[in-house]
Amino acid sequence: MTKKRILFVVNPISGGKKKTAFNKQVLEVLDLSRFEPTFKITNHVNHAYELAKEAIQEKYDAVVAVGGDGTINEIGSALVGSGIPLGVVPEGSGNGLALYLGIPMNESAALRRINRFDSVAIDCAKAEERFFFNIAGIGFDASVSDKFANETFRGPIGYLRTVVNLLSKYKPKKYTLHIDGKKYEREAFMISVANSPQYGNNAYIAPNASINDGVLDVCVVHKFPLYTLPLMIFHLFNKTADQSEYVEIIPGKQICIEQEGQAPIHLDGEPMDLGKEINIEVLPKALNIIC
Repeated sequence: MTKKRILFVVNPISGGKKKTAFNKQVLEVLDLSRFEPTFKITNHVNHAYELAKEAIQEKYDAVVAVGGDGTINEIGSALVGSGIPLGVVPEGSGNGLALYLGIPMNESAALRRINRFDSVAIDCAKAEERFFFNIAGIGFDASVSDKFANETFRGPIGYLRTVVNLLSKYKPKKYTLHIDGKKYEREAFMISVANSPQYGNNAYIAPNASINDGVLDVCVVHKFPLYTLPLMIFHLFNKTADQSEYVEIIPGKQICIEQEGQAPIHLDGEPMDLGKEINIEVLPKALNIIC
């Protein structure tokens, strides 16, 4: 029987975790009678994307992201439409998509899932020419992602520190939304476009979102008094954000967000500038993920 060739793309800095023993662990847990692993380490932005594109040309049977949502985004963006499945060993700060898919946070358990080699087709979303698979956002969370990208202190604690530092200073902004042909004008603290329900760390912004329903959930978080912050956090971690009076969720397939000034958007936690008008669409079941 011909062994399946799997490329493990390792992000050495994701989640602030050392991965020096990862290769050894793969050789201990992966079924080497069925799979032939290769390891490559990323060393610059977009390197995971480049390595995944090479894997398609070299006819690998799967590419595994060893990192967080940003690493998954790069590899998934390369694999969309290729038919080659994406595997995930969660090593990020939030691991939103992996948590939603039920992929274990434990390395050995995640590798045992890869041994099963079962995959599911998930929806993807496209913002202009860039893909995202979990959540895109504009407003406060994009500002957090932009600042966090330049922090040296990584991991969930570092992310929380960035949130706290920005929270009291951030001002809501005005947006015009066009969702499936209908126009909405909103002043919002932030707007999240969700393919899956959660940011990561089990914080659910769109509790009813699904990665295989062909629809995105546009979550508008309106301006809220700071004294209600504990309740907002409770809603996030209790899967009841849609019950908050400050949260409005609008489903859609074709979405355009117009912002007044120039501000970053994040795609799966990675900040970028896509201009003042951002067009987003859903691509049903465009990526296979091993889970």
